[in-house]
Amino acid sequence: MRPKEVTDVHSARQSHPFRPTGGDSLPDADFLERLGHDVLVCHGPPAKTLCPILKGEGCPVVEAAHGIVFQLDLDRPQHRAILARYKEVIRDDVPIWVVARPEQATAHSQLLAGLKILSHSPVAGDLDGLAAEVEAADNA
Repeated sequence: MRPKEVTDVHSARQSHPFRPTGGDSLPDADFLERLGHDVLVCHGPPAKTLCPILKGEGCPVVEAAHGIVFQLDLDRPQHRAILARYKEVIRDDVPIWVVARPEQATAHSQLLAGLKILSHSPVAGDLDGLAAEVEAADNA
């Protein structure tokens, strides 16, 4: 069983960090926090800046994540490259859920293979399912 404790600047409690990528925040993030999961948000790289994970620098937040909700725009090549890199570097037992419009899911089906696709921003019911997947993997 791998260690569950992750220390970040906001909290030193036991946590199962979720890393939503993109958007202003993860809707219903407080639901996950009430269940004891830390929610860390990355808004993606600033314009005209390469994401550190694509530069080979890694990302400690991604590496510590127990679940990821990816909401960056798949129409942007850099965002697709970030998702592809996540699939390469993240442990196999970490669920990655991707928010994509139906046409994006079709156009990028190879990239999205093996990932859970949502056509809407996740709400509490979805996040409960993600939390269950994370907890099952953590207890395996």
